[in-house]
Amino acid sequence: MFSNDIIASFNELETSLYNYICQNSDKVAYMRIRELADETHVSTATILRFCRKLHCEGFTEFKVKLKMQAIENKKTIIKSSQHSVVEFFERTSNSDLGEKIREAASLVTKEDNVIFIGIGSSGILAEYGARYFSSIGKFSLYIKDPHFPIHSKLRHNSVTIALSVSGENNFTITHLNQLKQEGSKIISITNNKLSTIAKISDINIPYYVTEEFFEESNITTQVPVVYILEAMAREIHKLNQ
Repeated sequence: MFSNDIIASFNELETSLYNYICQNSDKVAYMRIRELADETHVSTATILRFCRKLHCEGFTEFKVKLKMQAIENKKTIIKSSQHSVVEFFERTSNSDLGEKIREAASLVTKEDNVIFIGIGSSGILAEYGARYFSSIGKFSLYIKDPHFPIHSKLRHNSVTIALSVSGENNFTITHLNQLKQEGSKIISITNNKLSTIAKISDINIPYYVTEEFFEESNITTQVPVVYILEAMAREIHKLNQ
């Protein structure tokens, strides 16, 4: 409900109101507009302007949305790690994942260098992937800065491996566009093949597990990504033999 753009548009009084609501959302959901005005020392007109910025016709609609958000947050159920992993491997046995991994490994062996990119948990795994690939003899590096200087010789003889659960991360998309325009081949590992990152890749390896969120954090299992990275590295080693 509170997007970055909306928060940025708040004036000083609205920001004060926003902070109070965030700290007392359970109480505000059952207040009358006059009670909230008295508690926050603002006018009812300010509260109504605040509601309109949140695309609510009035304070009543705002309270309904606030209650719905609270209910949604309480519905969060974290599945067992076993459930998520079994889900992946059951699908793997009936998919072309192995063929995708071999295709990606073949592309990597044709290039001199491997560039890994990703942010958040995907960034941590990108760093792990770079280390794992280097350990089996394929020079790799992890880059988290889209403005990191890369020599043209490295760019034109490289393959980029991008990791992203959603496949829609703007940072990674911007980075990929830059690398692709500069001659790098793109391999992506995402949770589905219909994402933006998947579409701009030369090869996409989707793993299809149910995405999970806890509050604002994406806690989707990353076990499939580790499996794919290690399987790809071992296939590269086999091809190089």
